[in-house]
Amino acid sequence: MWAVTGAGKTEMLFEGIAQALVSGKRIAIASPRIDVINELFPRLQAAFPKIDICLLHGQIKSGYRYCQLTICTTHQLMKFYQAFDVLIIDEVDVFPYAGNMMLHYAASKAVKSTASQLYLTATPDDFLIKQIKSNKISVSYLPRRYHGFPLPEITNVKIRSLRNKIESGKFPKSILEKIANIISHQSLLVFVPQIADLAKIAQVINASKRGWQFTTVFSADPERIEKVQLMRDGKLDFLITTTILERGVTFKNLSVMVLSADNDIFSTASLVQIAGRVGRNANFPTGEVLFYIENITPKIRAAHNQIKKMNVMSNEN
Repeated sequence: MWAVTGAGKTEMLFEGIAQALVSGKRIAIASPRIDVINELFPRLQAAFPKIDICLLHGQIKSGYRYCQLTICTTHQLMKFYQAFDVLIIDEVDVFPYAGNMMLHYAASKAVKSTASQLYLTATPDDFLIKQIKSNKISVSYLPRRYHGFPLPEITNVKIRSLRNKIESGKFPKSILEKIANIISHQSLLVFVPQIADLAKIAQVINASKRGWQFTTVFSADPERIEKVQLMRDGKLDFLITTTILERGVTFKNLSVMVLSADNDIFSTASLVQIAGRVGRNANFPTGEVLFYIENITPKIRAAHNQIKKMNVMSNEN
């Protein structure tokens, strides 16, 4: 299932999962990332309150217990052999599952020979594209979000010597003014390519003495979950983040800003996913996607084209 970000893929699974549960089948929903699993778990609990659901990932101490519905990271599939009648892998293009033949093998061994397998992605990698082209897997497209509004498209903002300005702490005032404009009516995620950028940009913003409520977050941040919750609760004006929040998180009313979007760290997939954080809520279906750059790269062009292609497909349907 090649579905745009914010299409409502999880909710669309519910009917099929319900039929499988009634039929006595065992189901696993897996994802490479703990963030995604932790967000899926309460949604599945709410949808199936009478079903015992097992949550498995490396930070869970309770361990496995037999149940009909298991939600786990793809690494946990290595513990199973011919256990599941249905296997759904969300964010199938994401590290560490993408391109990892050991994890692909583990997934194939975790299911029964008669099992149904469904891959979910908004940004298929080259491996999946090749499988589609060679007819090894079939593909269904979902080019429209559940609320019917188009995907917010990217706006490039060129700033000469942007990288040097970030490195030297001479942050462009135009970016500060844009932050002020956005947070007057929306939340904001500011993406940066490197962990070292977080402290530099935070220092510049604090020095501007604007009194904004914000913090920084990265993958190894021990307070990552708490900081994301502060953002959800509206207690932060904005959050400065690495690519750790490019997917697997949803905020109600949001714009995004990517500083040095032309940096090599940002793949086409990550740029599409970052753009996909915006406009996910039916009550707030619009927002800005701003890429601050020195040059337009092939990855940025590809991200533009992919989003536009899905919007065209949506209109055709």
